[in-house]
Amino acid sequence: MTTLSATRPDLATRRARAAVAALFFTNGALFANVIPRYPQIKTDLEMSNAVYGLTVAAFPTGALIAGTAAGVAIRRLGSARAAVFGTLLTGLGVLLAGLSPVPLLFALALFAAGSFDAITDVAQNAHGLRVQRQYGRSIINSFHATWSIGAVTGGSMAAGALAIGLPIGVHLGLSAALFAVVALVALRFCLPGPDVEPATHEGPHATRPTKLSSRTILLVTALVMIATAGTLVEDAGNSWAAVYLSDELNSPASLAAAGYIALVGAQFIGRSFGDRLVDRYGQANMARAGGLLVAAGMGLALAVPTIPTTILGFAAAGMGTATLVPAAMHEADELPGLKPGTGLTLVSWLMRLGFLLSPPIVGAVADASSLRMGLLVVPLAGLFVILLARVLSPAKTPASAPAEQARTAEP
Repeated sequence: MTTLSATRPDLATRRARAAVAALFFTNGALFANVIPRYPQIKTDLEMSNAVYGLTVAAFPTGALIAGTAAGVAIRRLGSARAAVFGTLLTGLGVLLAGLSPVPLLFALALFAAGSFDAITDVAQNAHGLRVQRQYGRSIINSFHATWSIGAVTGGSMAAGALAIGLPIGVHLGLSAALFAVVALVALRFCLPGPDVEPATHEGPHATRPTKLSSRTILLVTALVMIATAGTLVEDAGNSWAAVYLSDELNSPASLAAAGYIALVGAQFIGRSFGDRLVDRYGQANMARAGGLLVAAGMGLALAVPTIPTTILGFAAAGMGTATLVPAAMHEADELPGLKPGTGLTLVSWLMRLGFLLSPPIVGAVADASSLRMGLLVVPLAGLFVILLARVLSPAKTPASAPAEQARTAEP
């Protein structure tokens, strides 16, 4: 696996880092603006839990199908332009979803939004990893932390819009316009030139074998499963936190958004310290600790179903999943036997199975029993991560520390 060697970034690289962070922020904020509106949409369109679960699954379905096109978009447009293109159309899809008069159109709009969100997701991560190679040290978790700030911002915007009675069309239209401007400004400061760097003896992928081994295939599968478990937990906050607090715990609409905000807010905190903690304790130990936090936190919240414990439970789930998806993406991008970007694209694409499978499964269980029982998938996902964590990078051994320090000290 490639070891990054620290370098002092120039002004253009630092600006590119800020630009990528702005794209991540925008991506988090756009979809988060509609999530707290879900209970209102569910009620207005008179959907059962099962129908609601199927309609919101349209977003990850679109993402899963369009994920295969992300590589094509990046090759033709460049990762930065592809990310901005996807952002503009995701905002339009979210707006149309909020304005849909019937469940079918709601699902179709979410399908379109999810399709373009998938392109944005892969493209912004590809550009972020390109900037990371310029830095020579891990900064990918900081981008995902910025995504979490965007999600908190978007969720808070929606809670404020609900509190003042702002119509959903006005609210989502203003959101789409605002973040379109942010994305277009960020594009000016992204890295120029091609995304695929020339293969030299110094390139990050230069020493990779060309033969794909069975071990690499198994590692990709395991990384996809870890990332999928993380996305399943995230989807519980996306699709069900507000509905659970509103319908089963009878919280007011503005407070129902607190479950989702708590999850993404805790994710932001975890990702803010993620790079340093991963460097110190290793990806595997961080994943084990995160899985335990998810299982224990949401397990307690479901065992003691009150508004405060539920909000704390979703916060624990967010903290526990903070480094999971970035870890899987980073390690997949460095796997031997794969062309540059292939591992990242596979994990980014297939991890959306968590977003796809979670809503209909939870909805079906909720209609058959209760939403509280359906949300048991969250602590189960945490236990699943604990079992798979061994495939991630361990902590650095004392013997390897001097060599690593020597590499990072190089000018």
